[in-house]
Amino acid sequence: MKKLYIIVARLLLIGIGVGIIYFTVYQPASMRLPKNVTMETAWGAPYSFDGLPPKVRLIEFIYTNCPDICPNTTMQMAKLRDRLQKAGVFGRDVEFVTITIDPARDTKEKLQAYANAFGITGDGQGWVFLRGSKAATKATADAFHFQYRDPGNGMMVHTSLAYLLNRDGRVIEQIDMGGASRFRVDEVYETIMDELS
Repeated sequence: MKKLYIIVARLLLIGIGVGIIYFTVYQPASMRLPKNVTMETAWGAPYSFDGLPPKVRLIEFIYTNCPDICPNTTMQMAKLRDRLQKAGVFGRDVEFVTITIDPARDTKEKLQAYANAFGITGDGQGWVFLRGSKAATKATADAFHFQYRDPGNGMMVHTSLAYLLNRDGRVIEQIDMGGASRFRVDEVYETIMDELS
């Protein structure tokens, strides 16, 4: 009986180890910008994920009616943007991408107002705010294993992760938008600068 417990315990540890490897190594390595997806910026310009210039990109998924996690993360990104601007890399080497998961409610005007609240007043400022069709939004979210759903009350239920991509468009870090660890500007800044060096 004791041998059976030992075998079960070993199998359980192996299973946990495989799960950890899958979620920390394999799954992030498979995440990348989607092919053949075009969205539009908050100011109506087309934005295709195909053929983007090589830059480090920080991607977040939000909806403008979010009461807590989304605007808090965007605020931390604005602080990070300020530091990257001082370093002279924002826009040139680093781009931020904010994508609404609620394009039906997040009209261009609402997305513009959201962007304005964080100091973005148009395209070409190193930070794009995107909306797309339901299919384009799902394809983009699926590329990052980002889950969301609309329970019908205007409050979206969604994964709380942002994604840092290297110049090749592959995820190098998943950043917690909420919870105990939260978005840490200093740590993300250092990771970006290390990636650029």
